[in-house]
Amino acid sequence: MAKATTDETTEFGEWPLKRLMTEVCGSGPKSAGDMTRDQATEAMRRIFAGEPDHTTLGAFWLANRWKRNNPEELAAYVDEMCARVEYAEPDADPVDCGANYDGKGETAILGAAAGIVAAGAGTPVVVHSGDRVPTQKQDAYKHVLDELGVATELTPRDSAEMVDDTGFGFYYQPAFNPAVHDLWERRDEMGVRSFVNTIETLANPAGASTHLGSFYHLAFAKKVVDTFVESEVHDLDRVIMFQGMEGYDDIRPGYTKVAEWTAGDGGSEGDSFTDFEIETAEYGMDFEEADLEVDDVAVDSATLTEAVVRGERDDHWTDAVALNAAFRIYAGGDAADLDEGLEQARNAIGDGSAAAVLEALRAF
Repeated sequence: MAKATTDETTEFGEWPLKRLMTEVCGSGPKSAGDMTRDQATEAMRRIFAGEPDHTTLGAFWLANRWKRNNPEELAAYVDEMCARVEYAEPDADPVDCGANYDGKGETAILGAAAGIVAAGAGTPVVVHSGDRVPTQKQDAYKHVLDELGVATELTPRDSAEMVDDTGFGFYYQPAFNPAVHDLWERRDEMGVRSFVNTIETLANPAGASTHLGSFYHLAFAKKVVDTFVESEVHDLDRVIMFQGMEGYDDIRPGYTKVAEWTAGDGGSEGDSFTDFEIETAEYGMDFEEADLEVDDVAVDSATLTEAVVRGERDDHWTDAVALNAAFRIYAGGDAADLDEGLEQARNAIGDGSAAAVLEALRAF
């Protein structure tokens, strides 16, 4: 990653990462201070320009991990990233699904099947990922779609056309978010996750008005919502998040929490953030997380996706995909509740609509 050659005081400002570490955020988990928005913005500009020394960059990422970023800092990072994203908005307004880019290693990826089923039911869905993103470098959306014979290394405009042609679209990080992709080597050398793993999932390359994501602790869902609110780039209407498996946007079986945020008509004062609890068994998903483990995540997820969307299975895999599709349908505003979304998802599988989406994707 080449270093910037221009004078940092004129290009950036007064806050190189080393000074931020010394004076603001690097003293430790309990004593570190939060950066102002301007400081976080300058830090991200320097990172994208390749200006910081590699040691300083790693220390800064680690310090941010220890102290934990607040929504104002994350929004500054997100907005600087988004200023470099190549957006391509389809005519449709899809549900944006930005699962953790570094993937899964144990349980099947259900999001491709769920998105295809939701699209078959009439709710357009967009998914996005990179290719072996650090630190896990495991299977993600791209690898399942590759195994299904669906084109993934697309330009953003092609991805938008895929959404309008089929109801389901995939956006490839190196194509729409090259600035983050260029950080791959430095992220890999870190050995641990950083805030980049969070913000890349919030890129929203299709400019969707609804974001669907996952969390481990409910506090993270609130932080993501507040990040979107603080962002000067994003203007979302709705965010739906739930407790996911392996950090992915596949709902965890059993007792689980769901967070829902809707934007108010009169600014942030009218926003609504609620959370509620469900038992997935009440929606047909009556099994344990271990029942979703597979030997080869990409290959087995693709095999299961095809069988489920074609209506060739009637077991817990179909139950899991149907509920995950129901969340997407509900998030997209096409169902009044999860029960209605679940009915639409099962109908899309039963009447061949989901299978038709898969075939259209392969033909794209």
